[in-house]
Amino acid sequence: MEDILNKAREYEKENESKMEGLRPSFHLTPRVGWMNDPNGFCYYKGQYHMFYQYHPYDNHWGPMHWGHAVSSDLLHWEYLPVVLAPDMEYDKRGCFSGSAIELSDGRHLIMYTGVSETVDENGNKTECQTQCVAVGDGVNYVKYENNPVLTSDDVPEGGSHVDFRDPRLFEGKDGLIYCLVGNRSSDTSGQMLLYKSVDGFKWEFVRIIAQNKNSFGKMWECPDFFLQDGKWVLLTSPQDMEAIPGRYNSGNGTLCLIGNWDGENSDFEIENNQCIDNGIDYYAPQTITLADGRRIMIGWMQNWDTCNNYTPSDLWCGQMSIPREVTVRDGRLYQVPAKEIESLRGDLISVLNMNLNGEYSAEILNGRKLDLTVKVRPSGGKVYDNFEVRFFQKDNNYAFVKYNTHESMVTLSREFAGVRRAIVNKTSCSVDNKGGEIELRIILDKYSAEVFINGGKYAMTIDVYNDQSFDGISFVSDGEALIDIEKYSLEK
Repeated sequence: MEDILNKAREYEKENESKMEGLRPSFHLTPRVGWMNDPNGFCYYKGQYHMFYQYHPYDNHWGPMHWGHAVSSDLLHWEYLPVVLAPDMEYDKRGCFSGSAIELSDGRHLIMYTGVSETVDENGNKTECQTQCVAVGDGVNYVKYENNPVLTSDDVPEGGSHVDFRDPRLFEGKDGLIYCLVGNRSSDTSGQMLLYKSVDGFKWEFVRIIAQNKNSFGKMWECPDFFLQDGKWVLLTSPQDMEAIPGRYNSGNGTLCLIGNWDGENSDFEIENNQCIDNGIDYYAPQTITLADGRRIMIGWMQNWDTCNNYTPSDLWCGQMSIPREVTVRDGRLYQVPAKEIESLRGDLISVLNMNLNGEYSAEILNGRKLDLTVKVRPSGGKVYDNFEVRFFQKDNNYAFVKYNTHESMVTLSREFAGVRRAIVNKTSCSVDNKGGEIELRIILDKYSAEVFINGGKYAMTIDVYNDQSFDGISFVSDGEALIDIEKYSLEK
C-alpha cells in the first residue's frame, strides 16, 4: 500500500500552523483535523503520552489514524508525529481505539483494533474487527509482522466478530499482561472479554468477566479496568442507552461499575453502578496511575450524538477533558480537577456571604478561561426554588448550570448559546438533597465547561461554541440564597 503514514505526517506538519490561536488554552486538541477517543494514555520514558483517534485531513470523522502528544504536567502538550495509519490489509478501514504498556525490555507496546472489510461470494460486505499490536520507542512504532494477534477465532461462542474492539492492557500481579476487549454477545448487548499473554504478542482467551444482559445500553465500547481504593472499577461507554431520568441519558453514554474481582478465575462482581459524567460531551475515558499514587482520568470531550455541533469551515473538531483525579468512596466514583490545574491560576477574587434574590454580575468575575467555585445555601429560613450560573454570556446568549431545590436536580444547558443544530443541548443530573446547599466548581476554557458538583460526587461536561467575546458570568436566584464565589483566571 502507499506510504499512508508519512503522507499523514507531512500533512500535519505543513498544516498545524493554521491552528495558531484557535485552540483552547489547556485542553488537548488534534494537531490538525478531527479527534475522538483517547488512546494509549500512559507514562513512558519520563513523559505522559496521549494518543488519540485522528483524521488529520478534515474536521469530521474519517479513516482512523493515531495522533500523538506528550506532556510533563498533563496540561501543556507537545505534538509528535502521527504513529499509526491504516496502511495494512488488516487495518485498511482504520486503526481504532486501544491502549499501551511498557514491556519488560523497555519497548513500548501499542494494542489497537484494526478494521478491515470482507466480501462474500454474493458481494455482501462485512466489517471485520481484530486486535493488532505495534512496538516502538515513544515516537516511532512498527506493526507486528504476525498481526492480527486476536481474531474472530479468539472470540467465545456467541460473541460478535464485528463488534470486537478497544483492547485495554493492564499488568497482573502474576507478571502476565492482561487485556480486556469490548464485545457484543448473542443477546446483542455488551460483554467484556479477558485475555492474557506472557509477552504481549501471543494471547490466550481467559473468560467473559462481565455481561450487560441489556441492562445498560447495547455494545460496550472503550473499557478501562483498575483497582482503586480497594475496589475494582470498570469504565465503559455503552451505545444506545435508554434514559433513566437524572441518572443516565439516552444514546451514547458512560458507565462506571464498581465491585470485586479475584483475578482471572473469577467474574467481576458488580456492587454499584453510576454514570461517569452526566453532561453532554464526555466519552471513552482512560486512566493512569501517577508516581504519587493518584489515578488520573481523561476523556473525549464530545459525544457521537453531538458531533454536528461544529462549523464545516472550522479547521479542527474534538478535544480532551482536563485531567481528573478519581477516587472511590462509599461505593461511588468521585472525580475532581487534578491539582495540576492550580498551576494555571491567577489572583483570587472572592465574593462571600452575599444575600441574593434575583440576578448578580460583576465585570471582575467575567471570563472564558477560569476556575469558579460557587457555594449556595438558603437564607432567611426558606429554601430558594432555583439557583443558576450563566456563563459564556452576552445579553440573552449564554450557557447555564441550574440547581432546582425541589427536585434536587442539576441541569446543564447550551440551548440559549447560539446552537443551530437539533442535537442534544441539555441534560440533568439528580443530586443529594441537602436542604438547598450545593457546591459547584466550574472549569471554563474558551469552548467548554466542566462542572464538578458537591466535591466531585457528580460531574457534567459540555462544549459551547458561541462567540469568544461572550465572556459574561451571572448568578441568578429564584428566592433568597446566600452565596460564596471564588474565581481564578486560568492562563496557559
